Amino acid sequence: MARRRQLRGFDLRQLEGVANLIGVDEAGRGALAGPVVAGAVLVTRAFLDSRWTEANARRINDSKQLDAAEREALWAEFDALAREGAIHAHYGVAEVAEIEQLNILGATKLAMRRALEGIFPPSAFEQRREPDLFSSAEEIAAFQPAASARILVDGLPLRSFPYPHTAVVNGDARSLCIAMASIVAKVVRDRLMVELDAACPGYGFAQHKGYGTEEHRDAVLRLGRSPHHRELFLRKLLAARVDPGQLDFLGETDDGN
Repeated sequence: MARRRQLRGFDLRQLEGVANLIGVDEAGRGALAGPVVAGAVLVTRAFLDSRWTEANARRINDSKQLDAAEREALWAEFDALAREGAIHAHYGVAEVAEIEQLNILGATKLAMRRALEGIFPPSAFEQRREPDLFSSAEEIAAFQPAASARILVDGLPLRSFPYPHTAVVNGDARSLCIAMASIVAKVVRDRLMVELDAACPGYGFAQHKGYGTEEHRDAVLRLGRSPHHRELFLRKLLAARVDPGQLDFLGETDDGN
């Protein structure tokens, strides 16, 4: 009960002065393989005061603290809530090639931007001059006020990010909407990794979801790097286990397996 009040109370305080609150979180940032995925969930005061929140908020936690069945059950309920218009939820994906090109921080910001774009474009937060007596009819008709929303991002502030935001360290344990976004990101990424496991068998992606377990590291040493592995991550992790002169084996296998 105390935790439910804590998460809900935090979000209610963050809603002061705005109509909407958007939580953002990622999954897969520390993995050796697969994409990084971000989730974004918009809530309102009406949702935070709703019967659903009163009855179910205690079930919501940082996605890493929930098992797969709990996350999938909550995903189904989030989907129903979104269909009813009680919340809005979206996700964004940055693929391995984008991680290699931008680095993991840049790719994480890209995934978060894509998730947020499913709710509001960056331009929605631009401050615009309101029409006045001297405005034309066209200017009055075209005017749209800036979005009345506050964005909460789990972690530290993001530099060069196109959305104004408030960084919340350990946000998935403090904010209900960030915890919900964490679940969205984790469920989407887990499903993608199961698909990668079927397309690229032998590495165990469906079990470890691309993270650096002992079984995963052994599979890479045995099979080499797949197209779904992050080369820089692998080199740093395995450098202590492999002669540096032999790290070329981490190049992609010819058949992609």
